[in-house]
Amino acid sequence: MPSGELVDSAPRLTRKGQATRERILAAAARLMFEHGVAGTSTEDVQAAAGVSTSQIYHYFGDKRMLVRAVIAYQTEAVLGVQQPLLSQLDSLDALRAWRDFVVELKRQHRYAGGCPIGSLGSELAESDPEARAEVAAGFARWEQAIRDGLRAMHSRGELRPEVDPDVLALATLAALQGGLLLTQIRRDTRALEAALDTVLDHIASLTR
Repeated sequence: MPSGELVDSAPRLTRKGQATRERILAAAARLMFEHGVAGTSTEDVQAAAGVSTSQIYHYFGDKRMLVRAVIAYQTEAVLGVQQPLLSQLDSLDALRAWRDFVVELKRQHRYAGGCPIGSLGSELAESDPEARAEVAAGFARWEQAIRDGLRAMHSRGELRPEVDPDVLALATLAALQGGLLLTQIRRDTRALEAALDTVLDHIASLTR
């Protein structure tokens, strides 16, 4: 198997094996979100998941591949909870409803943690090129959902012809990520609200 390739034996696992793998992955994701990748050892994951070290290596090969599985896990978790809204961001009302959802979610989490995908990317981007690529792919999916909605608005003539919906989508994601980081640091959502509201007000100014 090529170096760094993610072990994914889930289709060949028994139901019990799949449950064990998911328990390890959920524990690793939680610990790495709370303490960072460097601050989470395989022994920490073992204790949190109630498994042996050999089970961790059986299902994931090594810590590096466990980290890649955590990136995929967090990407699915972050995008999954937003999916009902992300799948139809094709109006200003829908964009504002998504904005409200994201802001309320951070309030429910008491402003802690930032973005689970972004936190992994910040820690790993300079030390693990493969992990950086996995995080970039997760962000690309997020950006694509925003872009699809804006492109639909553009195709219907709701955005002015000269508007580039791809640039607006990238700016929206960048505003979101900056706002999430400042929310984590400041322990309030004002920066997140300001960033998203500014972008959405700009989009509104470009409508016909």
